[in-house]
Amino acid sequence: MHTDFYRMKRLPPYVIAEVNAMRHEARRAGRDIIDLGMGNPDQPPPQHVIDKLCEVAAKPDAHGYSQSKGIPGLRRAQANYYGRRFGVDLDPETEVVVTMGSKEGLASLATAITAPGDVVLAPNPSYPIHTFGFIIAGATIRSVPTTPDENYFRSLEKAMHFTVPRPSVLVVNYPSNPTAEVVDHAFYERLVAWAKENKVWILSDLAYSELYFDGNPTPSIMQVKGAKDVAVEFTSMSKTYSMAGWRMGFAVGNRHLIAAMSRVKSYLDYGAFTPIQAAACAALNGPQDIVETNRQLYHKRRDVMVEAFGRAGWDIPPPPASMFAWAPLPSALKEMGSLEFSKQLLIHADVAVAPGVGYGEEGEGYVRIAMVENEQRLRQAARNVKRYFASLGLNTVARTG
Repeated sequence: MHTDFYRMKRLPPYVIAEVNAMRHEARRAGRDIIDLGMGNPDQPPPQHVIDKLCEVAAKPDAHGYSQSKGIPGLRRAQANYYGRRFGVDLDPETEVVVTMGSKEGLASLATAITAPGDVVLAPNPSYPIHTFGFIIAGATIRSVPTTPDENYFRSLEKAMHFTVPRPSVLVVNYPSNPTAEVVDHAFYERLVAWAKENKVWILSDLAYSELYFDGNPTPSIMQVKGAKDVAVEFTSMSKTYSMAGWRMGFAVGNRHLIAAMSRVKSYLDYGAFTPIQAAACAALNGPQDIVETNRQLYHKRRDVMVEAFGRAGWDIPPPPASMFAWAPLPSALKEMGSLEFSKQLLIHADVAVAPGVGYGEEGEGYVRIAMVENEQRLRQAARNVKRYFASLGLNTVARTG
């Protein structure tokens, strides 16, 4: 029987899974692994959100099929969020759809709008779904940088002039996962103008919209006049409300893309469990204390991590946003490569990080560090790393370069 499946051939081995498997085996063996690899929040959602889940789940009529595009109240709640946070008006009927996390949303939209052979512009390094969602759908990926400078726009122009067929979709992600880079309103204005001129759809992943530091709120592409003509934006409740396992996200924006995505979803799913959607309404409409609490939590962890790892001999640039640091390998260990370095850190320091090469070839030379352990554990991780460096004879000279 034929087992050489077309889409499986297009998916390379998931590099990060190698480190994850090693971490799992180490924990099974009883070792205390400090896991800074997966971006898995360690805090619970607010109590009123959990209470709403339980309240609705207790109703006998709450256990049937839901709506694939999301219950009306939740779509209205997301539209209201955009109004409060960004000053953007959205029609909850035609410009908002609920997704099972932003990851599912991106994959569903890729399925809806991609034909085999289409060319999609995606950042490198990037979160894997930004590329592989389209690869699974049959597209070809042309990489563009993540850093939002003049070279970024030169790369876009080169892609439009020298790619056949011409690219039809551009994926952007700021604050970036994994690099934590951010952009301002002017960047989005220029990007929307470019997309209109070149007839390219923009898919913006804004999953880390509320995890910004140093008093600089992250903008939305939807704040740009005319953005709805060319763009859809994805957000998630995973990090903002500590609801990662609940799989609650949204896509908003261009009504043609939203309609296409909703149609595909109607064939694939019946939406998230209704009590979860009701609890998500409670999160969006209720007290917003957790948003600031989580922002301050990750801000403090960032500062502790940068300071502690710096004293250990590993200089890590402080990320301006997100729950991740994009850390260059220590200069003395650069030749090891990000995957091997991650393995050695796990074996000899009991610290798990994500190898940068798992986010694209341009991620080589870096690792992604998730700030998902408390301050005490972050300091312990730094001490473990320092001992590992000392065992190599590096002491405190293992600086990045």
